[in-house]
Amino acid sequence: MAKKLYVGNLNFDTTEAELEEAFAQFGEVVSAVVIKDSATGRSRGFGFVEFAEEADAQKAKEEMNGQELGGRNLKVDEARDSRGGGGGRRSGGGGGYGSNRRQRY
Repeated sequence: MAKKLYVGNLNFDTTEAELEEAFAQFGEVVSAVVIKDSATGRSRGFGFVEFAEEADAQKAKEEMNGQELGGRNLKVDEARDSRGGGGGRRSGGGGGYGSNRRQRY
């Protein structure tokens, strides 16, 4: 089962190929992505590495957290699923004009 890791504190010059190479020593890397600012195209200083096997991801997390890459100490943790699972928008109540006023008859 695939497992995705968050990799923070990346050097802004780190490429996806360099990120993949750094983590490939722990197992099969399915994908390595450096997140970029949509307006400037510049790295935002973090990315994600996905492993084919959960055990490989766990080992990479333990070994790479705090290790230096490109002159910076990495912060490696399990990626959180951003889909669903609470948080985000609250349901119910709908605002809008006059929604809290009593109706007059």
